[in-house]
Amino acid sequence: MAKTGFYPGSFDPVTYGHLDIIARSARMVDHLVLGVGVHHGKASMLNAEVRVQLLETVCSPISTTTGMNITVATFDDLAIDAARRAGAGLVIRGLRDASDFDYEVQMGQMNAAMAPDVETVFLAASPATRMIASSLVKQIAKMGGEISAFVPPEAKAALAKALK
Repeated sequence: MAKTGFYPGSFDPVTYGHLDIIARSARMVDHLVLGVGVHHGKASMLNAEVRVQLLETVCSPISTTTGMNITVATFDDLAIDAARRAGAGLVIRGLRDASDFDYEVQMGQMNAAMAPDVETVFLAASPATRMIASSLVKQIAKMGGEISAFVPPEAKAALAKALK
């Protein structure tokens, strides 16, 4: 029986940190659903369609290399509800630092109370990607800085297009 995981996020834009967590998830699941959060109260730099397309493009090599089936879906409700719809038994979350830990553990406990059948798994960011945050990448891009070390070329191009 295939094990399905759900990795929610804004992916605005997808970063090398996200890709690290996605690739490492292949050790735990056979199928990974990337949940692109589309929240009406949150302004995204890239629209949902672009974020989905970017994820499908940059995750294709990970899927090919690891054999993990990766699909992308949008959601505009609770991540735990989207995980259940995806048939996921695991919600995967990446942790960069202690502030991420505090927030994510609290969220994981709330999710466990709402969906005891879905486990939350935390993956510590790799040292090379620990400092990468989508919000900082967007700020650097808006100010004309170089972001190639933080995002794949496709995401860099999408941000450049969004800034025009």
